[in-house]
Amino acid sequence: MTLPIGNLYLIPCTLGDTPPLEVLPLSVKKAIESIDCYIVENEKSARRFIKSIVPNKSQPNLNIETINKFTDENEIPNLLQPCLRGEHVGVLSEAGCPGIADPGAAVVAQAHLKGIRVIPLVGPSSLLLALMASGFNGQNFAFNGYLPIDKQERKKELKRLEKLSEEHNQSQLFIETPYRNNQLLESLLLVLHPQTQLCIACDITLPSEYVLTQSVEAWKKTKVDLHKRPTLFIIQK
Repeated sequence: MTLPIGNLYLIPCTLGDTPPLEVLPLSVKKAIESIDCYIVENEKSARRFIKSIVPNKSQPNLNIETINKFTDENEIPNLLQPCLRGEHVGVLSEAGCPGIADPGAAVVAQAHLKGIRVIPLVGPSSLLLALMASGFNGQNFAFNGYLPIDKQERKKELKRLEKLSEEHNQSQLFIETPYRNNQLLESLLLVLHPQTQLCIACDITLPSEYVLTQSVEAWKKTKVDLHKRPTLFIIQK
């Protein structure tokens, strides 16, 4: 007799040290109560998150596989073997929603190829929360990930994104490694047109949350320290 195929659950987690059930619905708790197999970006943080949601869940009984930028793409199909044996599997990002700026997207793509049902659960996405709070165009936007580190390449990319925003009325979102946030902000203020609108959304959902939209010209008069704080940058011209 052929066993039914298990589902792949995309389980969002918190964006920082926020009490989980303040930002996550009951469906996340129910999923974690019933799932013992996980594909995660970081095992240590995943175990800590699971324990915070279901404290009495047996950690030794968890089957946890990792996926990150070093994972060989040929290994990814094997991560879904529990589903093919009839077990449900959960995908956990290190922060926020799996598959969004996250290596879990490769697992989801394989699940579709194998006929595994993919079930996304509701939870915080820093990208969408930042866009919601920006006041910018939420019908036409693009997430550009990380910008080039090289100053000249970054300048060219910022000019390109600013032009795209103006021509298409398109909000342009991007991020930086947290310890380089202040350097990126300096570049933005040097390169962008003074009247271009810039939203900085930092520490979203945390007690230290900071979200402000104003012109580049106004930002030049505003002091903010973004060092090592998860931050979304959005521009619109």
